[in-house]
Amino acid sequence: MSLLGKAGHAPAARESGFAAHRAGVDRLLASYRAIPEHANVRLAKKTSNLFRARAKNPAPGLDVSGLTRVIAVDPVAKTADVAGMTTYEELVAATLPYGLAPLVVPQLKTITLGGAVTGLGIESTSFRSGLPHESVLEMDVLTGAGEILTATPDNEHADLFRGFPNSYGTLGYTVRLKIELEEVRPYVALRHVRFRDLRELEATLATIVTDRAFEGEPVDYLDGVVFTAEESYLTLGRRTDEPGPVSDYTGMDIFYRSIQHDGDTPKRDRLTIHDYLWRWDTDWFWCSRAFGAQHPRIRRIWPKRYRRSSFYWKLVALDHKYAIADKLEARKGNPPRERVVQDIEVPVDRTADFVEWFLREIPIEPIWLCPLRLRESGDPAGPGGRTWPLYPLEPDRTYVNVGFWSAVPTTPGQREGAANRAIERTVTEFDGHKSLYSDSFYDKDEFAALYGGNIYTELKKRYDPDQRLLDLYSKAVQRR
Repeated sequence: MSLLGKAGHAPAARESGFAAHRAGVDRLLASYRAIPEHANVRLAKKTSNLFRARAKNPAPGLDVSGLTRVIAVDPVAKTADVAGMTTYEELVAATLPYGLAPLVVPQLKTITLGGAVTGLGIESTSFRSGLPHESVLEMDVLTGAGEILTATPDNEHADLFRGFPNSYGTLGYTVRLKIELEEVRPYVALRHVRFRDLRELEATLATIVTDRAFEGEPVDYLDGVVFTAEESYLTLGRRTDEPGPVSDYTGMDIFYRSIQHDGDTPKRDRLTIHDYLWRWDTDWFWCSRAFGAQHPRIRRIWPKRYRRSSFYWKLVALDHKYAIADKLEARKGNPPRERVVQDIEVPVDRTADFVEWFLREIPIEPIWLCPLRLRESGDPAGPGGRTWPLYPLEPDRTYVNVGFWSAVPTTPGQREGAANRAIERTVTEFDGHKSLYSDSFYDKDEFAALYGGNIYTELKKRYDPDQRLLDLYSKAVQRR
């Protein structure tokens, strides 16, 4: 489709999009100036995909209401200019009509592009495309100092460009991002490959990442699910134009249950590219079962528009506010449960070690697996040559993200966060890292060693000299 093929991105509409964006930026700056001089700056947003406690702040937040749209898509250059608070749901809706998509589309619809860049994101293309920030070409950032600066890999703010990923809004907020897009096909053909041994799964996964193929077929998408040590799967996706029947997991059928089978022959399936990208959102992976949404009788009457992660998140927020689950446990004579909602990364050759430890020590299942590598590039200034100091991953090394999202029983007298602390220790022992969107318990020195140290300190001094934004340790670890 040509640039003129879609009215929303014809030249006149493109200029209109940038004009609307500039108006949104003006409102943002006005709201920044309205915040009292000594108050912390924060976003005024209704939704969040963070699971850790957030600071209470009586001051008004930044007005981001004008920063929630795709500004323009260039299908020839395969790029998009996107306002920082635009959700991936809106971004994908704007790019798919061109046969394009972001290089990495995180699993949940209401994750924003700016959030995925400052807080990291991952999905089944990450074994070949890295993390969302690696496809950013340039970004406009509202810093803690109240300036809007354009950061690129090689301009005077290249240090901000490199240090922004994993800063979680402690250096500033993205106002606009220009990102690369990639071609997609109308359908994704799936193979669910079963394993009865975790070390065989680990070895096969490592080989697929290197070969980008399995048993003679290309692999464009790759993730996995572990149900038990004896039942785990890799799901291999292949882009295709071939017409044919497709499955629908937005109704009674549940995607993660469709993966399971007894045979050694891979189970095959097909989805539209749209439904593949959002296959995990309908049931929030498998977390919807906590609300009864997977029970057939309840599912039949559960409105389809409420079968999505953003609605389940509201239910979780209500539970946090009123301690509903803890009160129910107390009625049974049980202590409160500990929330264990985490994503970690370990090197691929420690994956089986970590999963075996986790299944032995932490009573949560299923768990999600997603391999990743930093993007490859022969150009030292290109994606593969960049460093990301606040979440340092080694180039040319495969990691596996392990995701687990539930709660576990506690023992009276146990230290707060006992299970999470054990996970943190084990991940560090296995030369891994943990994402910071949920509860963390590191001490200051260990946190600094893992997440940027002096580099972060210098960035903070340069871009938030008056400490208008919380620092990363305060935001990610300390409770306010």
